[in-house]
Amino acid sequence: MRTSGTRPTGITVLAILAAIGGVFGIFGSLGLLGVGSIGVFGGVAGAGAAITIIGLLLLALSVVELALAYGFWMLQPWAWSLGVILQVASIALSVLELVLGYATIGGILVSVAISAAILYYLNTPAVRSAFGR
Repeated sequence: MRTSGTRPTGITVLAILAAIGGVFGIFGSLGLLGVGSIGVFGGVAGAGAAITIIGLLLLALSVVELALAYGFWMLQPWAWSLGVILQVASIALSVLELVLGYATIGGILVSVAISAAILYYLNTPAVRSAFGR
């Protein structure tokens, strides 16, 4: 059920970006699943299984991203909550990557800044109102 408000331009942009990310994520996950299956059946079972698990996680995340795109486009109230949850998770994962040494401080700062900007935008009165909040 769509709310009665008009969709803010920023939400339209976020919906399109989420859809693009979801589609590319699905293609990437299918590639990982293919490589993982080659590893499993090609004699490198440990690496193949790990790649397959990463591919399945990416596939699940990509489906969630496509759901977010739909929810943003249709102004579904649950999409606002999902968007907030995903941005908080992104910040937490960025901090974890920094702590574990998987990323540089510059890359983390960019990632956190983008997620923080999206969180700020989702919490503006106009956007909250568009989602019925």
